[in-house]
Amino acid sequence: MNLEHAINDRRSIRGFTDQPVSKELLEKVIALANRAPSSMNTQPWHLHVLTGEPLERVRKGNTENMLAGVKPTRDIEDYSEYQGEHRKRQIEIAVQLFEAMGIERHDAERRQDWVMRGFRQFDAPVSIVVCFDRSLLENTIAHFDTGAMTYGLVLAAWSKGLGSVINGQGIMQSPVVREVAGIPEDQVILTCVALGWPDEDFVANSVVSRRRPVSNLTHFLGFEE
Repeated sequence: MNLEHAINDRRSIRGFTDQPVSKELLEKVIALANRAPSSMNTQPWHLHVLTGEPLERVRKGNTENMLAGVKPTRDIEDYSEYQGEHRKRQIEIAVQLFEAMGIERHDAERRQDWVMRGFRQFDAPVSIVVCFDRSLLENTIAHFDTGAMTYGLVLAAWSKGLGSVINGQGIMQSPVVREVAGIPEDQVILTCVALGWPDEDFVANSVVSRRRPVSNLTHFLGFEE
């Protein structure tokens, strides 16, 4: 698969088969993502890759805490509710997904089940917890650098036939994730990536989020018309 096809074809996958993903394949994917650029070559990222029993413990802890009303706890400052155009885009993708899944607006039970899927890492066979060095917490460039690596991670996974979704819900109970994964305190938990082989029968996997046209997001100067 060439780069252009991988970029254009990739989409977020939220339904997976139970087929395991080998450590060897994950190492190849991570090696590609590790080529991401970073400010002054600082490479601030760290990855913790969970599968099997440790991942099941994270799923269980996340789910139990959320159902018990435990307030989400994240290492990074959470954003407030999106407003304006950002809120419209958030709603747009939610509508696309719910329509694909046949979840009606009034169906509180199925809507709640969908939300809980995120806390279960979408039942993926692999979860990659993305961290960066705590010494750079006040340096927003480290967030940018780690984000670039994370995009490389999902793109590399797609090029190998794997699906993934960047999943902030999966680390909203960060103390659970840190304890199970043995993440040292000198690392900040930023997000996680649910990853595995796409379930072709899971209809939400067909959803492609819409993008603005280049003319809407780009300002060209000094070019001939």
